[in-house]
Amino acid sequence: MKEILTASSSPHIRQSDTTRGIMSDVVIALLPAAVYGCILFGWHAALVLAVCIIFAVLSEFLWNKALKKPNTVGDMSAVVTGLLLGMNLPSSIPLWQAAIGSIVAIIVVKQMFGGIGCNFANPAIAARIVLLVSFPSAMTKFTSPLFDAVTSPTPLAAESGTYTLKALFFGMHPGSIGETSAFLLIVGGVYLLIRNVISPIIPVCFIGTVALLSLVTGENAAVWVYGGGLMLGAIFMATDYTTSPTTNIGKAIFAVGCGIITFVIRKFGALPEGVSYSILLMNILVPHINRLTLAKPFGFVNLKKEEARNG
Repeated sequence: MKEILTASSSPHIRQSDTTRGIMSDVVIALLPAAVYGCILFGWHAALVLAVCIIFAVLSEFLWNKALKKPNTVGDMSAVVTGLLLGMNLPSSIPLWQAAIGSIVAIIVVKQMFGGIGCNFANPAIAARIVLLVSFPSAMTKFTSPLFDAVTSPTPLAAESGTYTLKALFFGMHPGSIGETSAFLLIVGGVYLLIRNVISPIIPVCFIGTVALLSLVTGENAAVWVYGGGLMLGAIFMATDYTTSPTTNIGKAIFAVGCGIITFVIRKFGALPEGVSYSILLMNILVPHINRLTLAKPFGFVNLKKEEARNG
């Protein structure tokens, strides 16, 4: 009996992973730090997270409805965007400003560029920067843990005083809702690594670059690594599939670039934090990084070089 071979177009290797499954894993990884932030900063922090998620999902639903496009709310990407944005905001921010941030993230940064997989920048990062430029006072007003009425600067601010390594690592200091506990963010990152959702290259190179440069220049490396948004940005935002390089070399270049820009902004800029700006700037360079680092297909011949060689 003759064996019949069937030829089909690529892809020939398939995985059972789905967008909803990956996004659900990200939500699970973020939840410990998000819940901890609500415990530290009170009920208003929980409201900020809820408003960000609700308006992100609602914005995606209404956009698809208005343009008569398939409903993509079920893939959980809008939930992840809303949760990430909320975790990047101060607990004291007015709820209407948080809602504007989610609308900007979903409508302007994500959907206007074609939806999931087509956006040039991380939606939550871009929305945070828009809020920071539009409402600088509200975005830089941080509440001390467990004392809602007291506001104080983050550890990265020059006048912030001294924090112990324990306070920095476990999040007992002012900051955005989801960025304070380095420990829980690392736990979430380990979960994503075990689930093969992210690669360790970007977080390790990003964090390592900032730590190395801070040590070389005499800065407090513990404060620079644990005291701001570096952990949240490096583990959960710089690793976004759409806006990060596809090759391992590209990921390393991207992450080191993020680390250098973060260091320069923190060291010489007017604001103490630079993670969001660094990721956004490197997001813009991702197409060029991919083009420079993609492997040459087997059997590929550069016709221009071949013609020049043959005269």
